[in-house]
Amino acid sequence: MTAAAPREGSDPQRLLDRIRELLGPGAVLADPAETQGYCIDARRKFDAPALCVCKPRDTAQVAALVSMLHAEGWPILPQGGNTSLCGGATPDDRLPVIVSTERLNRIRAIDPFGLTIAAHAGCTIAQLQAAAAGQDLHYPVSLGSEGSCQLGGTIATNAGGTAVLRYGTTRANTLGLEVVLPDGRVLDMMRALHKDTSGYDLKQLFIGAEGTLGIVTAAVMKLYPAAPATAMCWLRIAGPEQALELLKLFRDRAGHSLTAFELMNAQQLANVLDHGPHAAPVEGREGWHLMVELADSASVDLDALMVEGLERAFETGLILDGSIAQNLTQAEAMWAIRHGVTEANARVGVSITSDTAVPVGCVPDFIARATEAVMAIHPGIQVTVVGHVGDGNIHFIALFPHDLWAALPDRPGIEARVRNAVNDLAIALGGTFSAEHGVGRTMTGLIERYKAGPELELMRALKRCLDPGGLMNPDRVIGPA
Repeated sequence: MTAAAPREGSDPQRLLDRIRELLGPGAVLADPAETQGYCIDARRKFDAPALCVCKPRDTAQVAALVSMLHAEGWPILPQGGNTSLCGGATPDDRLPVIVSTERLNRIRAIDPFGLTIAAHAGCTIAQLQAAAAGQDLHYPVSLGSEGSCQLGGTIATNAGGTAVLRYGTTRANTLGLEVVLPDGRVLDMMRALHKDTSGYDLKQLFIGAEGTLGIVTAAVMKLYPAAPATAMCWLRIAGPEQALELLKLFRDRAGHSLTAFELMNAQQLANVLDHGPHAAPVEGREGWHLMVELADSASVDLDALMVEGLERAFETGLILDGSIAQNLTQAEAMWAIRHGVTEANARVGVSITSDTAVPVGCVPDFIARATEAVMAIHPGIQVTVVGHVGDGNIHFIALFPHDLWAALPDRPGIEARVRNAVNDLAIALGGTFSAEHGVGRTMTGLIERYKAGPELELMRALKRCLDPGGLMNPDRVIGPA
């Protein structure tokens, strides 16, 4: 399939005039000063112009706009909150039309009996969480960018976050979708059903497809009873092996109350503490660090569960030091350290960040072997690790201090060697190179590297079937054939 480009003979100004007429005043941005924020990715790695940024107000306008662009053969770039960490939602050199879902921001309905929420794709995750909380319910997908990332974007990337251990990824929490297909037809699958075996489950095609097969305009998502009671601790441990033993211990004792289980190495903690307004959660930075959160109804004595688990862990030598959050302020301070990783690392240097996942039992081996492989590439690399141990998703980060990065003679070559070393190891251990961030532009080539034979052929067949012109977010995920 040939990569999309504006059809020869297409008149950009004429197309702009037609789009403005369709969407109305204020819904189309074409001045580069106004579109700039939509054309640069969250990591400021990709920056290219768009023909315009369109802000349709409802699904009907999205469908009419996509139909028009399809007829013109013009590339279409769906965009939510533009928080992609892999360049999945920003333009390349094709001068696409950005279709922003930010005005599709209405909560349609909440069903407190069926535990569902129907919402437009432009609602932020924080907006969904607040709407659910207003009904004493809980929307469980939680990310550092939840104040700006949108529902449609999290569906498009099958976002994970910090609560996958208990609630699963976005896919596990999606019941129904409304999607505008690449030719402008609307696929209405907005069924708030927990059971439905009436044919192929087509919504699964669009979850994790990063807007390459259509634009998600609305969704029905699962809700859960609120878990107002929480208990949190920060532990200093010897290494990832102890983290796995503690994971088993807390699972055995706390069951489904175990919500978060976050691992961080000493270097990563030092970066956050040295480059942010954070207090050390325990004495000493050496070793490894683990943040554990329990959450449940008020009838469950989580404090007792936490203390009981920690007493057993100390008895068996699994913990070197620890601190239990005594109130909400202390718990939020622990989360602030966890969410401060990206900003702190950016101040230290340039990060080559992996989004790998391996089987949970392989986490210690993966970290040890990845560290050895990366340090062999360049001894000046600062290895930092942060991850969701309970689901095997480890963000292994090769961090180059700014002065070292500036002095490297072959930065693209070094980056490729680091990424390949880490990802090859993850694949060899039965894992993946993309656990929750998506593929986007930065990892498109890895699909071909690791997805061979029928799996890749079927992906391309689906793309050709739904988007034969290759117009929808072209060359993302699987790239050109």
